[in-house]
Amino acid sequence: MTSPPVALSTASVYPEPAAAAFELAAELGYDGVELMVWTDPVSQDARAVERLAERYGVPVLAVHAPCLAVTQRVWGSDPIARIRRSVAAAERFGARTVVLHPPFRWQRRYAAVFADEVARAGERSGVRLAVENMFPVSRGRVRTVPYAPGFDPTAVGHSFYTLDLSHTAAAGSDALAMLDRMGDGLVHLHLTDGSGGPRDEHLIPGRGTQPCAEVCERLATGRFASEGVVVLEVSTRRCRTRDQRSAMLAEALVYARLHLVAPVPPVLTIPTIPEQTPLPEPAPQG
Repeated sequence: MTSPPVALSTASVYPEPAAAAFELAAELGYDGVELMVWTDPVSQDARAVERLAERYGVPVLAVHAPCLAVTQRVWGSDPIARIRRSVAAAERFGARTVVLHPPFRWQRRYAAVFADEVARAGERSGVRLAVENMFPVSRGRVRTVPYAPGFDPTAVGHSFYTLDLSHTAAAGSDALAMLDRMGDGLVHLHLTDGSGGPRDEHLIPGRGTQPCAEVCERLATGRFASEGVVVLEVSTRRCRTRDQRSAMLAEALVYARLHLVAPVPPVLTIPTIPEQTPLPEPAPQG
């Protein structure tokens, strides 16, 4: 039975560069990478990324568009142009999915056309633009939502979604309920975890409060198993050595492989009835 491929986000090796993600993905046995396009110059250079994929034999299975607060100038200042360039990169790499965040509230013009642009870009290219669930931001006692119209993309309605389990933890959202709302539009999973506090922690799955195992088990069958991608997006920024980082990413991969196995239905056995020895015929009388 088919299980979805498991990829490593290049963000998971920060502060090491994207090249380290390809090396570790090959070393640990990941099926590919999700390329986070950000301030690392290599992540912005399609040819450099292709060379890494060829060198390590690790394909790019998804592209994460540069939509973080720190990447608002990566690939130019026009967010629509960044979407289109991300789609073009995905097409070049043979990746089926581009991950997008909802617009920030101060991007009013962008927010007004975001849903239409996402739909049109996907129709033209065949690449799935999967909008990711986000979370409110807390500053002291103040809790605000920096995204327009909100942090839950299912409230708007898109064709495709990315479910991030660190973000459900930070938002206080019910991850299984969000999975249900995303329905068949869920094509991408950021498998990670969170403690349930207001911070975006990106813990190794199984170390927080999110139902990571149940989410994996529910996605191990059906449409997602054949069409979706699971991405380990965990924070290793506090690791002091490559060995420490490798150990964390190996643990995350083992967790994913363990829980993405579809349950085997029980085999019903019909008991056999032993053959009976025929009774001897009665002796003739007379």
